[in-house]
Amino acid sequence: MAALQKVRNAGPLVVGALFLGLIGFIATDWAKVVEIFYLSSHNTVGSINGKDIDLQDFNNKVDEYTNVIKTSNGLTNLSDEQMQSIRDQVWQNLVETELIASETDELGLTVTDNELLQILLKGEHPMLQQTPFRNQQGKFDYTLLKQTLDQCNEILTTADASADMVEEARSLTQWWKFIEENLRNTILAQKYQTLLAASILSNPVEAQQNFDARTNERTLLMAALPYSSIMDSEITVEDKELKAKYEELKDLFETPAETRSIKYIDIAVKASKEDEAELNAQMNEYAKQLNEGVAPAKIIREARSLVAYSPLPISKNALPTDIANQLDSMSAGQQVGPYYNNMDNTMNIVRLISTQTVPDSIQYRIIGIPGMDMALAEQSADSIMNAINAGAPFDTIAKKYNQSGEKLWMASAQYEGMNIDDTNKKIIEAITSASAGSLKKLVLDGQSVLVINVLETRNPIEKYDVAVVKSAVEFSKQTYDKAFSNFSSFLAGKGAEEIDTLAEKAGYRILQRDNLSSAEHNVGGVSGTRDALRWIFDENTKVGDVSPLYECGNNDHLMCIVLTDITPKGYLSWEQEDVKRFLETEVIKDKKAALLEEKLAGINSMAEAAKLPGVVTDTLRRVTFAQSVFVSKTGNIEPAISGSSSNAAKDAFKNAVRGNGAVYAYQVLATDKQEATYDQKQEQGTLTQAALRSISAFQNDLYKKANVEDKRYLFY
Repeated sequence: MAALQKVRNAGPLVVGALFLGLIGFIATDWAKVVEIFYLSSHNTVGSINGKDIDLQDFNNKVDEYTNVIKTSNGLTNLSDEQMQSIRDQVWQNLVETELIASETDELGLTVTDNELLQILLKGEHPMLQQTPFRNQQGKFDYTLLKQTLDQCNEILTTADASADMVEEARSLTQWWKFIEENLRNTILAQKYQTLLAASILSNPVEAQQNFDARTNERTLLMAALPYSSIMDSEITVEDKELKAKYEELKDLFETPAETRSIKYIDIAVKASKEDEAELNAQMNEYAKQLNEGVAPAKIIREARSLVAYSPLPISKNALPTDIANQLDSMSAGQQVGPYYNNMDNTMNIVRLISTQTVPDSIQYRIIGIPGMDMALAEQSADSIMNAINAGAPFDTIAKKYNQSGEKLWMASAQYEGMNIDDTNKKIIEAITSASAGSLKKLVLDGQSVLVINVLETRNPIEKYDVAVVKSAVEFSKQTYDKAFSNFSSFLAGKGAEEIDTLAEKAGYRILQRDNLSSAEHNVGGVSGTRDALRWIFDENTKVGDVSPLYECGNNDHLMCIVLTDITPKGYLSWEQEDVKRFLETEVIKDKKAALLEEKLAGINSMAEAAKLPGVVTDTLRRVTFAQSVFVSKTGNIEPAISGSSSNAAKDAFKNAVRGNGAVYAYQVLATDKQEATYDQKQEQGTLTQAALRSISAFQNDLYKKANVEDKRYLFY
């Protein structure tokens, strides 16, 4: 169906637009779902506002969205990375939709069928502009949509419709159903946001204050005693001070979900010296054979090189960077290697067989004569060439052979890196070796005879007939088994404290990760650690427990985990390492500030302040209340200076102003007023917009209130 093809052509735009909405669903592997159903007592992927999100319901939506993605993009499969990324988007959109719905249901806000129809008829919603149902002016056309859906319905209700047509009609119908549902939810969210926006107002007093804060400027002569002038080692910090600072800043440490902290050993299994020696011996043998003239294609095939041999000369763009860089210093017939490349952990051999300069882009046209009788086909080709040379139009002759004879462009990128059979090799060679304006006859034995007319050549570049043996330095099964056995022996019978104490002596490194969330996809950035993540967040896993030994990564990692802490939803503990480190920094800064304030006590002029040891001075210009001043001498933005000086009169002196990077003293050198015209309406509009931006994070508040639980880690 033409309409389905339009959807596929517009696929990336459509999918991009959908992600701007509030809803999306992703596919999963049903086999995994069934497996997990039997292995786990849970059957929900999470809950929002106390409402469980059923696994089967979620996967039904998942299946629906997968079909949309496939229909929009003409895809059959999605990679694991794509699935993972989309799952995150799906969950986020599902949560946002439910949060909005909980509010709109209580308020009685809805989107009626008639409202939706009017939006479709108007056709101006941004989401509609991304669909293929647009008229010649580029505007969404509801009539075109209706005609397409009616056509789909007719196919679906026709008994003798072909299976392909039925499948395409069903896919397109489901695709639009999803768009419509997404549109409805987006409009509902916009209604709620509009209601919030309508509750934000400004007033004339605030407008005048905003204007004054922006236009009243001061020039300050500043003296600063930086906190860096006192060494951290000179300050002592007690736990009671950390606890007091924690209570003061407690809101900074709020966490919306339970997190867990771990220590773990992650072993990346690598090739042993024996493995490397074996590979080196193999590579030396391949190098010897190449030098002796054995066919490069045969050697590269036997070596299972990561870079296949091209039967045609190729440009450097078609080669890995390290190989391309080698060619710059090589001459024809030269061979380099074996050598190790640490960028991709490979051993390499490069043999440059020959070079030639050929056009990167060629315009050509072809007439093909079938080879039922090769002798007769060759005679026809000769006649065609004679006629063209005599002035007969190429396309006119082509039409006699039921061909268009259209002009085509061939670029190197179209065939380099591809599997090229012998027939295509001959055709490409014939085209790339011909000069502009030439005619050439190419006989493809038993197939056809081609008359090739090369019209134009562009961008001549150097191409290389090069043999590359690139082999990954990999561990053997024996090496992996040995690593597994050694690690198993080390872990056997040991508790958390023994592992922590003895790991380094055994050659293992203890890693630490605090505040791990169940919404993360792996442990320590290692793929294939889903089972480990399940163990970490299992309700039966207690602090101090040691996990089983996990085989993970791309079958190249071994991991063992110790659970060190569980932080319930609410607030991080002040004793957690990263929290404690932050609190120590703040307490030290406060103590330094107190010491520096004492130095400034009793100072009554800038002349006195400038004489203090360690002081730095500067002139700060155009200081306003509306924008925090940046002090280059301390490298900090200082809202305290902007605020405290906003109403200060000319010549006023202030000291002991505690800032982010120093304790300051300053004198007002001048007060000025920007040349600006007061516009009350404009000022109120600016304030309203600022207020709207500040409440744009309302979903964070809804999220906290909704008690969201994310249990996807149990299933995906």
